Amino acid sequence: MRRATFTDAAVTYGAIGGTLAPDLLRYPPTGHRPLERSVRLGSGDERFRLASKSLMTWGVQRGSGMTVTDLESGTGVQYTGLLFNNDGTAAADQKRADTEATFADDGTPYIENGMTARLKIPFGPFTVTTPVRVVYVIDEPGQVGFAYGTMKGHPESGEESFVVDKRDDDSVWLTIRAFSRPSTWYFRLAWPILRLQQAKFTKRYLLALHPVGGM
Repeated sequence: MRRATFTDAAVTYGAIGGTLAPDLLRYPPTGHRPLERSVRLGSGDERFRLASKSLMTWGVQRGSGMTVTDLESGTGVQYTGLLFNNDGTAAADQKRADTEATFADDGTPYIENGMTARLKIPFGPFTVTTPVRVVYVIDEPGQVGFAYGTMKGHPESGEESFVVDKRDDDSVWLTIRAFSRPSTWYFRLAWPILRLQQAKFTKRYLLALHPVGGM
């Protein structure tokens, strides 16, 4: 199993990795509004492979109508958990995860820990630019995904995760989890509008990887 978390993220909230909490909906970080939505994408290994590949090359964001720009790799500073000896003491040789970048066929780099991006979101006649940083990546045999956190300049403060998993019945699902609040007092005034936009794009996210969905 490989699950790494970026530990030096310049994000605008404190609960980094909070979207992994099983009780997020009941106990979100103080002052934040939680969200969780899931959709079935199909079934089988091929559907899981295709959905995972699209997910990890920004397919959800691009499929929802966003433009992903200014991709920058992370610093490589990651936390993958300590290795222990049989007696319970920490091993002297702490091996690091392989951080070599990989790319899709069109040259898009796969999402990795610490990567930053700017998501350009259409908003009527305007475009809102939201900077984000990837704070963890999941890469397991039946589960692939990532989460990004908001950076300075984002109208919201919080985290959003996107996970594709293949379940015991062979079905493939996309699950989106998030917690957020306005990042500044002036965005707080526009919070009802921001919530409507969040709901709108969450619906688009759920369709972006679906074989009969999309924009």
